[in-house]
Amino acid sequence: MKKISLVLVAAMLLSTGSILANNLDGLNPTKTLTAQISKLLSSNDLTEYEVNVEAQVRFTINKDREIVVLSVDTDNGTVEEFVKSRLNYEKVDMSNYVEGRLYTMPVRIKR
Repeated sequence: MKKISLVLVAAMLLSTGSILANNLDGLNPTKTLTAQISKLLSSNDLTEYEVNVEAQVRFTINKDREIVVLSVDTDNGTVEEFVKSRLNYEKVDMSNYVEGRLYTMPVRIKR
């Protein structure tokens, strides 16, 4: 009988820990930011030479919740200008953010 209750208590602890480990409101700020940036970069008229080019984008978010692009690390100047023009000073919807925090995000441009 002790073994059954011990197993039951262990199962309850594991399930409670699993529930608490999940994000209960379903909003992960980094994932929502990634989705918003993906949407901003989704439509493009780039040629086949600019598509599938990878870049590392460094940016911050200012007090007005706008993206401020600091640098775009890529060998393709057209892609760099495209990313800067699409992201710079675009408002994002983030409830929990730290003004001035640096973000680095890998970006791949697709059609």
